[in-house]
Amino acid sequence: MANSPDSSNSTPASDASKRGLFSRKPKEAKVKKPSRLKQIIEVFQMTRRHDPMVPWLMLLAFLGVVAVSFVVGFLLENWVTGLIIGIALGLLAATLILSRRAERAAFAQIENQPGASGAALGTLKKGWITEDQPVSVNPRTQDAVFRAIGRPGVVLVSEGPSTRVKPLVDAERKRLARILPNVTIHVIESGRGEGQVPISELARKMNKLDNELTKLEVSAVSKRISSLGTRLPIPKGIDPYKARPTRGR
Repeated sequence: MANSPDSSNSTPASDASKRGLFSRKPKEAKVKKPSRLKQIIEVFQMTRRHDPMVPWLMLLAFLGVVAVSFVVGFLLENWVTGLIIGIALGLLAATLILSRRAERAAFAQIENQPGASGAALGTLKKGWITEDQPVSVNPRTQDAVFRAIGRPGVVLVSEGPSTRVKPLVDAERKRLARILPNVTIHVIESGRGEGQVPISELARKMNKLDNELTKLEVSAVSKRISSLGTRLPIPKGIDPYKARPTRGR
């Protein structure tokens, strides 16, 4: 009697291949992000280490808003509603103070470090085109020039002592003026010296500049600068003006 095909004839290898073909891939374990409350606690702890007054300022703002709201509600003969609204507004006021103080504490940690100005440019609002890397840098002194493009035009932000970083700024400004003759080029010196702007106030200073370009013009300026590419350094000992291409025989 001929053997009829049944499940007993299937080999373990074929069964495994079928299961592997139709079985679903195991889902990758998702990394859980910290909750909003945990993030607030971490920010509060970081800020308190650099600004011990922040808990008292937050408490003062909370109690002040609650007290005012309670008095207004009492005068309107509805102190319960006034108290509820006051607690909500008080928490909001305390959170705003924490946000401001946390930003200052974060800037205090990176101040006087190379690249601090570039990190400050990252806090700019939408409408600005910034770069993570400096457009010009002195490897020996770590002086650098960062660039941002926005509706006020092109902004060069220097990082280093004024007299020492001035040649880098002038060279970059002349380079941009040749390709963007009709675009205003602003120069802001970051630092704590005379005439310089602290990195904590850098974004506020740039946002106060008068707008001169439209959004389309900002994009066009950015593309124009990007089309030039990066300038590669010339090796020492080679005079670019005396270099000649090798002619083929």
